[in-house]
Amino acid sequence: MSDPDAQWWRSAVIYQVYPRSFADGNGDGIGDLAGIRARLGYLRDLGVDAIWFSPWYPSPMADAGYDVADYRDIDPAFGTLAEAEALVAEAHSLGLRIIIDIVPNHCSDAHPWFRKALAAGPGAPERELFWFRDGRGANGELPPNNWMSIFGGPAWTRVPDGQWYLHLFAPEQPDVNWGNHAVRVEFEDILRFWFDRGVDGIRIDSAALCAKDPTLRDLEPGQLDGEPPGNHPYTDRDAVHDIYRAWRAIAETYDPPRVLIGEIWLPDTERFIKYLRPDEMHTAFNFDFLAAPWDATAFRTTIDATLAAHAPVHAPATWVLSNHDVFRHVTRYGRADTSFTHDHEHRRRQTGAPTDFALGTRRARAATLLSLALPGSVYVYQGEELGLGEVEDIPDEQRQDPLFVRTGGANPGRDGCRVPLPWSGTAPPFGFSPPDATAPPWLPQPASWASLTVAAEDGDPGSMLELYRAALRLRRAEPALGDGHMSWLEAPVGVLAFARSPHFVCVVNMSTVDVELPAHREVLLASGELVGGRLPSDTAVWLRPA
Repeated sequence: MSDPDAQWWRSAVIYQVYPRSFADGNGDGIGDLAGIRARLGYLRDLGVDAIWFSPWYPSPMADAGYDVADYRDIDPAFGTLAEAEALVAEAHSLGLRIIIDIVPNHCSDAHPWFRKALAAGPGAPERELFWFRDGRGANGELPPNNWMSIFGGPAWTRVPDGQWYLHLFAPEQPDVNWGNHAVRVEFEDILRFWFDRGVDGIRIDSAALCAKDPTLRDLEPGQLDGEPPGNHPYTDRDAVHDIYRAWRAIAETYDPPRVLIGEIWLPDTERFIKYLRPDEMHTAFNFDFLAAPWDATAFRTTIDATLAAHAPVHAPATWVLSNHDVFRHVTRYGRADTSFTHDHEHRRRQTGAPTDFALGTRRARAATLLSLALPGSVYVYQGEELGLGEVEDIPDEQRQDPLFVRTGGANPGRDGCRVPLPWSGTAPPFGFSPPDATAPPWLPQPASWASLTVAAEDGDPGSMLELYRAALRLRRAEPALGDGHMSWLEAPVGVLAFARSPHFVCVVNMSTVDVELPAHREVLLASGELVGGRLPSDTAVWLRPA
């Protein structure tokens, strides 16, 4: 493989597949590897460079597979290890690379390690693989400290023998103890297991949480913001970097080297960028861009901050608009509040808020051209290329996200962005399952998706799908796009305009009025119709400058 190919991740467009919801091959209502393999040609023709799979491991699915029971196999609902190996080979034959999720902070309570730890009892070495502790209070009836779960409620669960174990997420997701050498050896072997099977890279879930203060001291109010850098009891501790240096060393032993991609939510840019030093991860998700409201100043601020932060470590920026954890951006951009946060109250308040879907779609189309024109790599979440919005009317009894369950419904959870994709037809299951399916899709699809299926949008020049196909074709063909530099151009208030070298300009009008286009000799692509040579509100255009 040539050197440019070995650096593929610097400019790649990476498509996230949520396996349960992509395509159902056997008719049981759950997406699977057979369905994915049958649709690989679709992804090749879309024009992406790689596929990132959310967890596909054996799991009780307490948290959609992020509670892993076996890191070296495939959940039977999805298929077999042999099918996964075939999928990797088939994807490679189509020029598509494969990225898988690794979940290092926690496993499932069904994992053999945890089952043995429970059976072994207090003081046993098996318990040192996790965070088992005696409780506080006269009889140990209180949790060992005051940490709260990210999913709501205490971060501790008591077992029958009286001890408690730590879980920063759901009780079914016990945190492993990275202070134990056996944990490090195990995960390094897991990496080799998948790298040896041809996987091109890994996405590291909750990457900043693995290291814990061994004293398990209480978290005081406001401590996340006020604590000295690296001293929070479980977030972004300095010791976590040793883990990823070791992983990078393993990745570098392969030809071509495998890629490490971090899921890192940190407010401190200087702390964030430490994960991207040359001996750690290759890239990390840029969540500030995703969370930015539809406002030119806000977008320019986060773009500038992102590029400035990445420059000292020579890491490429990443741009993402949606994923399996956030409201789909067609819906976000159609609301009065177009920002995103993980705050439970914000998510609750936003759910069901009045939405102008035509406006959201117009802005989403413009955001697509913006993100694909910026320097670095881009992530596409399955279904965004169809213009799917958030599904917010899922009946409570059908919701499965632990965020919904653990907060008693106060947080509606993330099921609304995980609804199975519509491929064809005029009614559910919209081709997600074969005609002889024995079960409906695992989450209900809205009838309104009939106009948003792949089949309905295929060949329609005004569809979101054809916009993505055209943009990705141009992105691959344009030497200016992908990794590199950009320079801002003068533009009216509310408008973003920048140049990429050689001979490429992107203009995004986030204002409320039409604006003149800069001098140009060709319109390469526009997210909407130009009006008398002017760029309408909430529209983006790619130009060949004069």
